[in-house]
Amino acid sequence: MTTPDTSERRRQFRALHQHGCFVLPNPWDAGSARYLQSAGFKALASTSSGHAWSQGKADGAEDLEQVLAHLREMAAATSLPLNADFGDGFGAAPADVERAVLRAIDTGVAGLSIEDASPDAFQPLRPLDEALARLRAARAAIDRSGADVMLIGRAENFFVGQPDIDDTLLRLRAYADAGADCLYAPGIVQRAHIEAVVAAVAPKPVNLLVGGPSAFTLQDIAAMGVRRVSLGGALARAAWGGFMQAAQLLQEQGSFAGLEGAASGATLNALFERPLHRDA
Repeated sequence: MTTPDTSERRRQFRALHQHGCFVLPNPWDAGSARYLQSAGFKALASTSSGHAWSQGKADGAEDLEQVLAHLREMAAATSLPLNADFGDGFGAAPADVERAVLRAIDTGVAGLSIEDASPDAFQPLRPLDEALARLRAARAAIDRSGADVMLIGRAENFFVGQPDIDDTLLRLRAYADAGADCLYAPGIVQRAHIEAVVAAVAPKPVNLLVGGPSAFTLQDIAAMGVRRVSLGGALARAAWGGFMQAAQLLQEQGSFAGLEGAASGATLNALFERPLHRDA
């Protein structure tokens, strides 16, 4: 069901893609989402890996029902637009993808991504015609719903060990033509590749993944024509890194040094005691 609040968040999300470049950070639970809103970010995206790790699972191990429950929690956690990391669409066939996307829309998300990675380790990318059929099914679901939800088409070449920029560009152009509102090739890091992706799908917006320290600043990335920058599981990995270091120092050396720099309980209580602000 679409409420006025949900409709407005979707409108705001689409408007963010019209000009400039914004950061789309990826919280993994309600608390991290609330913090990112308090820090001033304008929109959020879920992270399949970050949430899976918080549940003691590997990335990709959560089923559709678990993902939908997580998206409902995340959409309710803040008043910001939420982009859903929706894997390959959770369906064996395009009709199954369409049904799954309709259910995802009902969680209140403002956008969702469909990737072309395959569960087959011997063929990690789906054939283009198969990937297109699945993306078109997602497009049909959004159109059928009447909701202004953005569709993000992902070419996973660089993520699955097939770093072929020409095939990446071919796929992204095809996804743009099939109705994707925003295009995404996670794993590209070279300026030439980033600029080639932007040019290939212009004027449609491009998402760039920055999953670690980069030679580029946000200003550099904006100058390349990228519209939005997401972090994937990087914030979750940063949190895990601090936790693991502190635990290892304690276990191996009996040292509490890893607790230095921890957020204060008072700061966290003050953050979460404040009522969630929602614009009607």
